[in-house]
Amino acid sequence: MTQSTPPLPDPTSNSRGLIVGLGFATTTVMWALGYIAFMQPGFALGELVFAAELLVLALGGVAAGRILGTIRAGVMTGVVSAIVNLLVIGSLFGGGDDGGILISGILWVTGLFLASGFLGGIGALVGRRGFDPETPITIAPASFFSLVAAATVFVLIVSGGLVTGMEAGLAVPDWPNSFGHNMLLYPLSEMKGGIFYEHAHRLYGMLVGVTAITLLVMVFGYDRRSMVRMFSIVIFIMVCIQGLMGGLRVTGEFTTSQTEVDPSTAFALAHGVFGQLTFAAFATLAVVSSRRWRNPATEAIAVPNGGQDRSLSTLLVVALVLQLVLGACYRHFATPAVDGGIAPTPPAWAMHGHIGFSVVVVTIAFITGLRARSRRELGVPVVPAFGRAVNLLVGLQFTLGLLAFLATILRTSPEIPVWELVPTSAHQANGALLLAAAAGLAVAVRRFEVVVPRTASPSAPRGIGVGA
Repeated sequence: MTQSTPPLPDPTSNSRGLIVGLGFATTTVMWALGYIAFMQPGFALGELVFAAELLVLALGGVAAGRILGTIRAGVMTGVVSAIVNLLVIGSLFGGGDDGGILISGILWVTGLFLASGFLGGIGALVGRRGFDPETPITIAPASFFSLVAAATVFVLIVSGGLVTGMEAGLAVPDWPNSFGHNMLLYPLSEMKGGIFYEHAHRLYGMLVGVTAITLLVMVFGYDRRSMVRMFSIVIFIMVCIQGLMGGLRVTGEFTTSQTEVDPSTAFALAHGVFGQLTFAAFATLAVVSSRRWRNPATEAIAVPNGGQDRSLSTLLVVALVLQLVLGACYRHFATPAVDGGIAPTPPAWAMHGHIGFSVVVVTIAFITGLRARSRRELGVPVVPAFGRAVNLLVGLQFTLGLLAFLATILRTSPEIPVWELVPTSAHQANGALLLAAAAGLAVAVRRFEVVVPRTASPSAPRGIGVGA
């Protein structure tokens, strides 16, 4: 049955939405650079990162100028970035007396907006040289912002993995405050060691929260499909739940005390698992918001016995979630090292379960990915690309898992070495990408494939139109 989709918004009305997306994208990259700098603080690296962040602001303006063709677009991209960066600007002047905070705050905020707008405008001045006014704007704001939002959540996933990998989950003892400070005013000078990893993860959570709210506005403003709007609401609720579980993991109950807390391992496990599910939901929204998905000219292709594609892709998602739960149990239920122990000891059932079930997951993923890749011969769009991504990511995931396991058992001191932190954190981050790719494949086969019996005539209809 053919389903119609409301027409896309007029491309000429997309400028504001694209500027918002470019501003958030610029900020996400800036935050990632700053995070890297604080992992290994030092004057030289700090100066280089500061210069790189200024360059990122200018590059955001270049993109705005090339896409929209005006200097104003670059300036506004910088302004949007400055608005989002207000989430961290307080950490630069927090910690002083009230009068000092007020004066410093005014100077920092003023400088932030002026510098961001100026650099964005300079970038647009360069970028607009490549602008072709005859070329229509084809980038859908909701689709673009969905991609930016998914990228922002992925950075949060990475920072959360580093919190666990550095065993810094309880470095800040209270929530939503940080050592009694307002979270947004906690001094930058005090973010050292495990405190940095934990507090930076909280700030990234704030960024994702603002991004989720903005995504909700963007979807309702640029996408008239009721199911997509409902999905964006569900995603926003998921972000709220995820943030709440992150806080309760630290305190165990609703309290602002730094001492009367009861850290919860159960919430830690749920927070880790639900975070990856939330990322997969963001990625799925980006897929269903894409122009290829919504283009009425992109028809679904009749695939003989295509029901197996749907079953396998669904089975893969279920298997990955089960493996994710086992992995979370492996990390969070580990017994802390005592009496001179070198490293925490994971429960045997979780370790053997995670390692053993990985063979099942790899098998399902390779079969599902190879089957999806073969649909290229039938002219099925998008699905083969997801199949290649699944095959690549599952191979990388298995390799990283093996390296992480070896690094963990070969540790020779209580200190967490870099050669252990890198594969364990990469294993978790790549697992999130794999789950997102599997979720994307599961929805793609339902949009771009028509299930027909294997005995059907080769002249069966090629498509069913655009699904909701």
